[in-house]
Amino acid sequence: MKAEQLKISIRFFNDREVRAVWDDEHSKWWFSVLDIVGVLNEEADYTKVRNYWKYLKAKLKKENNQLVSATTQLKLTAADGKKYKTDMLDSEGIIELSKSFPGKKATKFLDWFLYSDTSIDGQSKKKAYTLFESNLISQFEVGTTKGLQQIHAYLFGGLYDFAGQIRDKSISKGGYRFVYAQHLKNTLQQIDEMPQNTLEEIILKYAEMNKAHPFMEGNGRSTRIWLDMMLKKHLKKCVDWSKIKKENYMNAMIISTVDSSVLMQLIENALTTKINDREMFMKGIDYSYYYEE
Repeated sequence: MKAEQLKISIRFFNDREVRAVWDDEHSKWWFSVLDIVGVLNEEADYTKVRNYWKYLKAKLKKENNQLVSATTQLKLTAADGKKYKTDMLDSEGIIELSKSFPGKKATKFLDWFLYSDTSIDGQSKKKAYTLFESNLISQFEVGTTKGLQQIHAYLFGGLYDFAGQIRDKSISKGGYRFVYAQHLKNTLQQIDEMPQNTLEEIILKYAEMNKAHPFMEGNGRSTRIWLDMMLKKHLKKCVDWSKIKKENYMNAMIISTVDSSVLMQLIENALTTKINDREMFMKGIDYSYYYEE
C-alpha cells in the first residue's frame, strides 16, 4: 500500500475508538488489532492491551492458528502524535479474532462490526468524505448562510427532501427552543453580517448559527464543517476534533447559548495548522458524526 492511498476512518464502539485504514490496492479496510483487543477486554490501558495481544498472539501461534500470519503492519498515529507501525487485520481476521474472546463480549461487538450502515447518517457521512477528495468544498461560500446551505445540500441531498433549505417550522431540542421560524430570516441576515477575522469572532458567529439551527435536521454536522472553513480561510487553522471529548463539546455548546467563552477555549486548545491534511479532515468527519450519535 502506498502512503498516499491511505484513507483513515475512526468508528466508535461504546465510545471507544476503532481505527481503520483503507487499502486501495486490495479494496478493503484494515482494522487496528490493539483497538479491537482493548474494546473486547474493556481495557483502556495501552500497555495492558499490548501485553494481552502479545500473549494472545503467542497462544494462537502455538495452536497453529493462521490468524497471526494474516496480520499486516501499518502506521497509525499514537497518542503522542507520532506514527508507529501496529498490527492490523482485515474484516475476516477481526471476526476470527473476536472468537478468541468470551461469547457475550464477542457477540455484542460482532453485532456492531457486521452492521451495514445504510442509514441517512451513514450515507451522508460517505458524502462528507468526498468533500475532501473532490475538492468541491473549495467552491462553497465561507461563513455565510448560503455557504452553510451548500454544505447541507451536499451532505443530505437525496436523503432529506429539505436538504439545503431553511426551515419554516419552529424546533426545539432538550428543552431549548431555537430561533422561531418567523424570525429566522432576519437572524440569519444578522449572522451573515457578523465579522469572522479572529478566533473570538468566528466562535461567536458559530455559536449564533447554532442558536439559529436553520435546518430541520443535520445542523451540527453541517455547521462544524462551516466552522472549519472559516478557521482555515482566516486563521490558517482547523479543529483537531479528536482532541475534544463528546461530553465536553456538548456541554460547551449548551453553555454557548449564553456564553461562548467556554466553547472558544475548548476549540482553541484543539486547533492545528494541518488544514490540508487528508487524515485530519477524515478524522474530523468521523468525530463530527460521532457527536450526533
